[in-house]
Amino acid sequence: MTESQQPRTGYSEAIEDFLKAVYILQQEQERVHTSMLADVLKISAPSITEMAKKLAKANLVKHEPYRGITLTDAGERVALAIVRHHRLLELFLVEALHYSWDEVHDEADHLEHAISERLAERIADYLGHPRYDPHGDPIPGPEGELSPRALTPLSRWEPFRQGIVERLADQAPDMLRYLAEKGLVVGAQVEVTAVDPFDGPLTLLVNGSEQVIGPSVAQIVLVGLHKLEE
Repeated sequence: MTESQQPRTGYSEAIEDFLKAVYILQQEQERVHTSMLADVLKISAPSITEMAKKLAKANLVKHEPYRGITLTDAGERVALAIVRHHRLLELFLVEALHYSWDEVHDEADHLEHAISERLAERIADYLGHPRYDPHGDPIPGPEGELSPRALTPLSRWEPFRQGIVERLADQAPDMLRYLAEKGLVVGAQVEVTAVDPFDGPLTLLVNGSEQVIGPSVAQIVLVGLHKLEE
């Protein structure tokens, strides 16, 4: 196997999964706790603690008991490489193989560790070097660079202001199917026309069609002003 065919990180799947999970959770909170990782990775809290100690010795994470786990710069580079593979694969499956957007996450989870950086770059080239995956998540560049955006949950979007759905924060297959039924896909034009009081439902125009959703669903639909440039 040539150098260009080697997997980028050189770490085991278990380590890559751990670092990717920390990275994704860190996008929502400053510190990631053992119980969060145990829930995401479906392994016991003691196993999480043991892995964190191991990776701290390898300078991939910082682990402070009772204060949580954070990535080091080295750990973040590994995580971003796997996130890049995953999100490129999701988009490739949708664009080239015509998977639906609720099918691709599990497939990409299986494949993300297997592809080399050379193949990842070929996929990126085939897709035109996209910046976002089918759910609106940013795809890291070859050096881990990201395209930052300031997005607003639909639950806090100003009424009667037109926006564009740019990202979905919950990508569970059943949620994605529900959102698709409502037309709330990435790139859809949306406008809030009414909000019932006391955490009531929101009435929307989605590409000109009236829809009603609950506030918890509106919280995960992230809106901006411009259509995504892939």
